Amino acid sequence: MDINNLFANLCASDRFGEEQFDTLLQSDTFRLERIVSTGHATPVGTFYDQEWDEWVILLTGSAEIQFIDPDERIRLSPGDHLRLPAHRLHRVDATDRNEATVWLALHYQPIR
Repeated sequence: MDINNLFANLCASDRFGEEQFDTLLQSDTFRLERIVSTGHATPVGTFYDQEWDEWVILLTGSAEIQFIDPDERIRLSPGDHLRLPAHRLHRVDATDRNEATVWLALHYQPIR
């Protein structure tokens, strides 16, 4: 049995480092990852168009996500979670610059 801590080794806490993606569990039908962001954002003009549905929960920090079609912008605080359907264009507009924003992201085959 492996015991780990979601808040250990937060490498992205260095604002000048890369955003950190750690796969925690994976199978043919899903991937669970921890994402650590500090002041990171999706490059301007870039939007994610994912093949799989995604469910995310924000554990620490804050984030702003922008959606297209329909246009929408939301702010997430610790404990907030949402489902991103496959092919819903979105981008991370901002994450907290002063503390690590820790996310759990579950990617899974689209629900029909």
